[in-house]
Amino acid sequence: MDKKMIYIVEDEENIRELVAYTLQNTGFDARGFVGGRDFFDAVRERAPDLALLDIMLPGDDGLAVLTKLRATPGAEKTPVMLLTARGSEYDKVLGFNTGADDYLTKPFGMMELVARVKNLLRRARDTAGSGEYKLGGLSVSVPRHRVAVFGETVTLTLKEFGLLECLLRNAGVVMTRDGLLSDVWGYDFEGETRTVDTHILTLRAKLGRCGTLIQTVRGVGYKIGDGK
Repeated sequence: MDKKMIYIVEDEENIRELVAYTLQNTGFDARGFVGGRDFFDAVRERAPDLALLDIMLPGDDGLAVLTKLRATPGAEKTPVMLLTARGSEYDKVLGFNTGADDYLTKPFGMMELVARVKNLLRRARDTAGSGEYKLGGLSVSVPRHRVAVFGETVTLTLKEFGLLECLLRNAGVVMTRDGLLSDVWGYDFEGETRTVDTHILTLRAKLGRCGTLIQTVRGVGYKIGDGK
């Protein structure tokens, strides 16, 4: 099996080299880039299986790079994790709304980074599974990775799509935050359940009139509908 290729866009050399070294020693191919120009030169040659983007970059910042990546044919669905010292809820929501699939705040441990990388790649693989759902004005095709609200296509990040698919797969069942974190992210780090709340917030906003289909069950978690 070919190794997964991961691109790292990080202007701090010590961080870039440490992340690349760690990933290479965990079974991945990894290439580092100082900024967006060299990154996109490489993307045109080969789209990565996953990209790690620092937000504070020389020239175009990481959010601008992410926006451009989401508009790049052949690379628009690349899973993206933001690596940044900005850890406020506002910054996270902004990152997710721009199209990020995960967000890791500096300083971070290499074991956590590798765990998140593996689970982003797992979710990218799993979303190719079977599943067609229709609920009210909401239509979701897992094989085609397509979401439509009253016939209008909606673009979701990988994590937002994973959350929606998980809720639909368990329609009518209340999913706890820990359960969603485990199913969609593939890990359970203490204190990380706010990540679920942040993604639900952005998911509801993107679903517009169908956002109310996702119900909050106070003190427990979330559910959607009563059946497929």
